[in-house]
Amino acid sequence: MIDIIVGHYNYWIVIFLMMAGFYTVISRGNLIKKIAGLNIFQTSVFLLYISIGYVSDGTPPIIAEGYTSYSNPLPHVLILTAIVVGVSTTALGLALVVRIKEAYGTIEEDEIHAQDHSL
Repeated sequence: MIDIIVGHYNYWIVIFLMMAGFYTVISRGNLIKKIAGLNIFQTSVFLLYISIGYVSDGTPPIIAEGYTSYSNPLPHVLILTAIVVGVSTTALGLALVVRIKEAYGTIEEDEIHAQDHSL
């Protein structure tokens, strides 16, 4: 039983990061902290895909004599694309936070809702 837990430590790290990011998103009222939580959540997904793509004793997918086990490059390529999308999403989110700060004078979600409902 211990071998299963210790042998899959990377999945435990993924679960911990995913729940920490999710908790940060749902429990914080500060918009920048929510974006940081989304980034933590996103990092856990990256680690999950990289863990799935790992093949024990696997070689790069270049056919050569004597190799029978190859690693799958697709998860790594998808992660590169996801990193670019994640950076652009974070930049857009922070730009929106700047505009919200200019319009409402705060980045706290409760205060923004209070100002909207008082009008």
